[in-house]
Amino acid sequence: MQEGRFWVLAFADHRRCGGCATFTDNLDNQSQPHLNARHTRLILMARAPQPEIEVLRKRMGWSVPWYSSYGTSFNDDMGLTSFGLSVLLRDGDEVFRSYFTTARGVDRLRLDFNLLDLTPYGRQEQWEDSPRAGRRTRRCPGFACTTSTDRKGTR
Repeated sequence: MQEGRFWVLAFADHRRCGGCATFTDNLDNQSQPHLNARHTRLILMARAPQPEIEVLRKRMGWSVPWYSSYGTSFNDDMGLTSFGLSVLLRDGDEVFRSYFTTARGVDRLRLDFNLLDLTPYGRQEQWEDSPRAGRRTRRCPGFACTTSTDRKGTR
């Protein structure tokens, strides 16, 4: 059996999680061939039965391979009580976990969060001290500004 590397994202239960869903929305359908060329696969795991996963995958338009750990001890064996990211290395019949993170540790893989973190208002999460999103006018001396209500730009 060939050596293989796997990124495994495991979801703790079979309820749809908003964070898990937006994370999956950020996965580029074009990344899988690039990973495969390096003997690497990205897969998702959830405790939900496979038929429930397939309904959600189709409804959301996700193409990433997604498997069920329903009825197995996979999540418990991996020490998962919530969402987590594991990197596994398969060497013959043995599998090793070489990396694990959960919660905010997975944020670095989300393009939307990386881009929002560069902006003055950040992610605008409830716990943040961000200005209200309703402020739409800006003064931008020396260059044109655009806002979500004025795409032509003003000076």
